[in-house]
Amino acid sequence: MNSPTDPPAVDDRIISPALAMDAVTLRVGDLDTMAAYYGSAFALEPLQERGSGREVHRVLGLGATPLLRLVHTPGLPTGDHRQAGLFHTAFLFDDAAALAATVYRAAQDARGTFTGSSDHLVSEAFYFTDPEGNGVELYTDRPREQWVRDRGQIKMDTVWLDPNAYLRSHLTEAELGAAPSRSGRVGHVHLQVGDVATARSFYVDALGLETTLTDIPGALFASAGGYHHHIAMNTWNSAGAGPRAASLGLGDVAITVPGREDLDALVARLRAASVPFADDGRSVTVADPWDTQVTVAVPGASAEDLLTR
Repeated sequence: MNSPTDPPAVDDRIISPALAMDAVTLRVGDLDTMAAYYGSAFALEPLQERGSGREVHRVLGLGATPLLRLVHTPGLPTGDHRQAGLFHTAFLFDDAAALAATVYRAAQDARGTFTGSSDHLVSEAFYFTDPEGNGVELYTDRPREQWVRDRGQIKMDTVWLDPNAYLRSHLTEAELGAAPSRSGRVGHVHLQVGDVATARSFYVDALGLETTLTDIPGALFASAGGYHHHIAMNTWNSAGAGPRAASLGLGDVAITVPGREDLDALVARLRAASVPFADDGRSVTVADPWDTQVTVAVPGASAEDLLTR
């Protein structure tokens, strides 16, 4: 019998409900421009840098928390928007005021492009494209008690959100001044895949996420712990895509789980699904069916740790 102070038992069938998204890795062609853009638009600061052969790895973050790793990889071609890979990295903010301040900052930087804004029922979101074509979402969640659940799914939609009205309602001088210290965290990652059924076999059956929405054509949303989504997958641009060619763009999707027992459960699921993986004791690294790398690790990775992945 477990005592009241024992940690909750790990469910071997699913990934931990305490999952969190971690720093995303992007392979970039112009390191200085990309780092300057993410610093100016989203207030991310350089934390650590290291050279590795012809590559230079630079970790950006907030305070001591890494949020993005940029890997300067000379000679790689620009990614094809029709191939599998990144749809967008989504930075989550605690409230509308912090979101509005960052949206305003990002909109002032001509190196990126504002591509739209939407009310998704569970969240309000603004979309940008960085200087090398990688998608970025800035968003804030509505309270969970306002999310509508129907037939076991969380209802989401894409309703136009007036960006100017949002800024008029929520932007303040005080928040603009505080924005550099209130940048977001990685809330979710949205991927392009070649086939939704194959993506479900990997991300749900093997990785252990739980589906939250399957009703949107060409897309699948999945999460841990009842969140609306930690990872989304779509075929809107990439239907039928095969394994990714080496190119600029997404390098790694990073996830944290509470402890080694969660990694052991993941390893068991991957073995049962005959999915190859690498395990260094603190993290498990695996490639999805389109060669998008996913790293699942225990908490505590520093900027220095990220540089060695």
